Amino acid sequence: VCLSISTAVIWELVINLVSKRSITIGDGNAALLGLLFAMLVPATLPWWAVITGTAIVIVIGKQIFAGIGSNAFHPVALAIAMMMLSWGNLFDFDAALLNYDLEFATMYPLAAAKYLGAESVDIFSLTDLLMGQQLGGIGSTFGLGLLIGGIYLMLRGFIRWEISLTFLAGVYLAAFVFNLYDAVRFAPPAFHLLTGYTLIGAFFLATEDTSSPVNFIPMLIYGAAGGIMTVLFRYIGAWVDGVILAILVINLISPLLDKIRPEALGKVG
Repeated sequence: VCLSISTAVIWELVINLVSKRSITIGDGNAALLGLLFAMLVPATLPWWAVITGTAIVIVIGKQIFAGIGSNAFHPVALAIAMMMLSWGNLFDFDAALLNYDLEFATMYPLAAAKYLGAESVDIFSLTDLLMGQQLGGIGSTFGLGLLIGGIYLMLRGFIRWEISLTFLAGVYLAAFVFNLYDAVRFAPPAFHLLTGYTLIGAFFLATEDTSSPVNFIPMLIYGAAGGIMTVLFRYIGAWVDGVILAILVINLISPLLDKIRPEALGKVG
């Protein structure tokens, strides 16, 4: 975590100096992006991959778009996606558990749900998942903590509840439909809410100001679309967890959604 935060700040400083722009590390955004990146990666990620990841976050995800407030995609989601495509084995939470001898409790929950069916997830109680008793990213497993943090940010007005709640509602609805269709093959919706990047995606990725809509109806559509696509990617896509791809897709359609605007009040003069 320290390496991720510090190198993110250093990369931003280097870009500021090379491009002869004003120094922006004091605004804390680079440190925040470094922290978010660390929260999404496994604790076993090599040091060189951490440095490479923060370089992608700052140089490609943020500064190439002219800095804070101009990025089309969430810098951290973009970096995680690029690294998963390049070094997917580094993000395989079960890579060191290949000989688990059917000890499914040590498996990445979403991998169990995807490849072994809904029956295999019965060993993961919702209480254990909520309290972080699962494999996953450094900061993405403790569901209760993420919920408390997310609720705090919504109450303080730092993030928009419209996006977070509709994202979670989209995940629940899509997972419910799959489970209703085949309860043996597809895990229940509550399981999807508390596993993978769902909660950290709903509160800390989808809500990023620059890459999300600003109007009410677009925010509702944006969040719901992200949640639904998360479950679709999980069951139909090649990746076990679909949150990162879903975030990037809704980032892409955000400008189109923001064209949905309320009618102006008043009358034409």
